Amino acid sequence: MKKTVLLIESEITFRKYITEILELANYIIITAENGKKEIEMAKTFIPNIIICDILIPRLDGFDVLQIISKIPILAHIPFIFLAENIDYSDLRKGMNLGADDFLIKPFKETELLKAIESRLKRAEAFEHQTSNINRDIQIENIKNIKTFLSKKTIFSFKKNETIYCKENLSNHLFLIKKGKVKTYKINEDGKEFITGYFTNDQYFGYSSFVKHSSHFENSKAITNVKLYKINKSEINTIIKNNPKFLYEFIDLLTDNLIDIKEQLILLAYSSVRKKTARTLVRILQKTTIKEAEEINISKSDLANSIGIEYETLIRTLHAFKEEKLIKESKNGLKIINKKKLLQIQ
Repeated sequence: MKKTVLLIESEITFRKYITEILELANYIIITAENGKKEIEMAKTFIPNIIICDILIPRLDGFDVLQIISKIPILAHIPFIFLAENIDYSDLRKGMNLGADDFLIKPFKETELLKAIESRLKRAEAFEHQTSNINRDIQIENIKNIKTFLSKKTIFSFKKNETIYCKENLSNHLFLIKKGKVKTYKINEDGKEFITGYFTNDQYFGYSSFVKHSSHFENSKAITNVKLYKINKSEINTIIKNNPKFLYEFIDLLTDNLIDIKEQLILLAYSSVRKKTARTLVRILQKTTIKEAEEINISKSDLANSIGIEYETLIRTLHAFKEEKLIKESKNGLKIINKKKLLQIQ
């Protein structure tokens, strides 16, 4: 499986040089020119290793490392500094902050590749050891899922912040504590198609988790979101101590598969009116408080869910309003007559 390298280097020539070397070595390279941008990017896709020049704009390399070391989801990532020259005090400062290595410019291609390979192997060994220790500890402790979750770290994402990107490899299942999340794909023309909506107490990201493969889609917070990340060893322990959870998880995957098949048939053979009506009801059932009968997603997201142009959606919604099937509400759209929506052909 390809590893992802986040490279921050303000000098464009050197940035291209390193990128070419690493791409030839079969790494996925994400680049940034300044420290602030790097930190925001690192939060969105969680790289396997970070390479950072010390002298960069806005935040220098030391500032970047200090900030990253305080972010739980990033603190474990190997960090390599680049520098044209460095004195002993800077070397000590970097090591005290948690740097894993220093490369002095100019360096040979083999030096760069060996440094990355060495740090990645060390990180994998540590993760494997930690996972085994945690698993042994948790085998006896996970008796109740609610109690287990109460001790888990809660990860927060702001509205419109990316949770994971396509091609990221995940060893976690995501469980939403509060908020709304969408998953989506982008085609070659840059058009977005939404593949799913998720809200409180719902799981997502399980395709990568189950198959141990890269994510085939992206995910983003629709609202401010708080969620849990549950790894495979924890799932194994939960199932061992709570057999009922296994059946719930199978139901989850089955329901999702059925939903996807129905959606594909709908997109392939149905009229715009039927696609829009059924999608409204499906989103209502999945992501809202049913008693309120309201959908609070943007119209552009709704159009991308149905697979139609924004202007086509607006015309269709206008017709539904005139037919008194829906109406505008404070939070978005309110379903007035769900039964008639489901009867639309």
